[in-house]
Amino acid sequence: MNNIISNLLRFIILLIVQVAICQHICLFGYMSPALFLLALFLLPLELPLSLQYLIGFATGFVVDSFAHTLGVSTFSCTLMMFFRPYIAHLLNGSNNKFENIDRPVPGVKDFRWIFLYTLILTSIYQISAVMLGTMTFRNFGHTLLVILGNIFFTVFVILCVEYIFYPRLKNEI
Repeated sequence: MNNIISNLLRFIILLIVQVAICQHICLFGYMSPALFLLALFLLPLELPLSLQYLIGFATGFVVDSFAHTLGVSTFSCTLMMFFRPYIAHLLNGSNNKFENIDRPVPGVKDFRWIFLYTLILTSIYQISAVMLGTMTFRNFGHTLLVILGNIFFTVFVILCVEYIFYPRLKNEI
């Protein structure tokens, strides 16, 4: 029960921060962090897939409601949640699935694993969100710059937040 409350509280806080602060950040004219993705990344990997898809859909819908993006985040979050178990399985190796992983946090997994997990899933989200939002290949160089900027800015912010709030978990295990 405590885990459900902490996950729900984390979702609410990250969505409020996304809608109130991160949505209005536009670094260098095109980079905006999607910090709310951290709430999706930290969901337990053993949740049923249908529940993961539903949570991803609902999270994207809330972000779309405040950002007025007409389903872009809803689609991108649902797509990212579809690939999430496959990415985690790929990074864990073919021998073990999710036995020792409740959540992909520092201390449970090493930096390389967390970095690749965050980078791949953020890339899936940002590529689909930006391409669906622009709906054109006209200024592809600028679109690619926006995608790469958003990916690296989001990954940097998410890793900073993760390592601030989970700094000594390794010593407790």
